[in-house]
Amino acid sequence: RDSCGFGLMAQMDDKPSHQLVQTAISSLACLTHRGAVAADGKSGDGCGLLFKKPDAFLRAVAAEAGFTLAQQYAASLVFLNQDVHLAQSARDRLKTAMQVEGLTLVGFRKVPINKEACGEYALANLPVIEQVFINCPDDISDAIFQRKLFIARRRAEKAIGPADKSFYLPTLSSKVISYKGLVLPANLPVFYPDLNDARFASSLAVYHQRFSTNTWPEWKLAQP
Repeated sequence: RDSCGFGLMAQMDDKPSHQLVQTAISSLACLTHRGAVAADGKSGDGCGLLFKKPDAFLRAVAAEAGFTLAQQYAASLVFLNQDVHLAQSARDRLKTAMQVEGLTLVGFRKVPINKEACGEYALANLPVIEQVFINCPDDISDAIFQRKLFIARRRAEKAIGPADKSFYLPTLSSKVISYKGLVLPANLPVFYPDLNDARFASSLAVYHQRFSTNTWPEWKLAQP
């Protein structure tokens, strides 16, 4: 009666497919009733999709952006401030935090978005949305890589946070990636055209419609 909508699906053979992504999207759209809808008819409590890393898609768009990815790499969406100076400062601090941990921030890709999917409230708080790629040296194990990513992320958040509340990393992992936003479930693939790309294939997806209880809806609070 008063909780979020949630679901998980996975390919038993662990083979990635775009069909699973599309099924997760359509399943998420069935959970619209679990969250509120604002008076503008488009802003909601927030929703999102968490995928096992779509490696082929990420390598393809990284190459299109001129980035060379290592065997071990991480990718994440990153929410940045609309102020160009604050956004650049956040990028620089994130890059420095990665360098301290011996990791290489390869670059930032501008994520395609469609603002028509957003309501008035969501548009007023819309962050700049980019995708960051981080390479790991070959001689570092996966477990150590995950630990270094976590430490670097926390350092960046603490350094940026006091001056810029817009900065946010939905995920930062070599295992998973999340696409989320302050939109209605049916509009998530409209807002993020990436999700409709046939190359975007995954073998596991978690979908989530947030039910906002004691906090006002924000872009960073959309789940998962």
